[in-house]
Amino acid sequence: MARDRGLEEVIREDLAGERGLSEKAMFGGLAWLLDGHLLCAARVGGMLVRLGREGEGWALALPEIAPMVMRGRQMPGWVWAGADAVADDALRRRLIAAAVAFVRTLPAK
Repeated sequence: MARDRGLEEVIREDLAGERGLSEKAMFGGLAWLLDGHLLCAARVGGMLVRLGREGEGWALALPEIAPMVMRGRQMPGWVWAGADAVADDALRRRLIAAAVAFVRTLPAK
């Protein structure tokens, strides 16, 4: 699957100023890691976001947000935000902020 360089740039801007970030090509797109923990990833069609099992409920209640499925298996704590969701600046930023808040609770790597 092709990368979405426009979405990558928007996410990069949304994450500007966060300490401990790194980028890595993954999942057919570009992923961001926070202190070594996978935070989110962008690719054509949307964005993978890590919210944790307890934090995904609010997002899954929204249109264009679905459980993340990889190789036929649902990944609890991860959601897929479709194109319409990531095009909504406020929603995309809310998802990213929730992902940052969750990942900051994880033990250091």
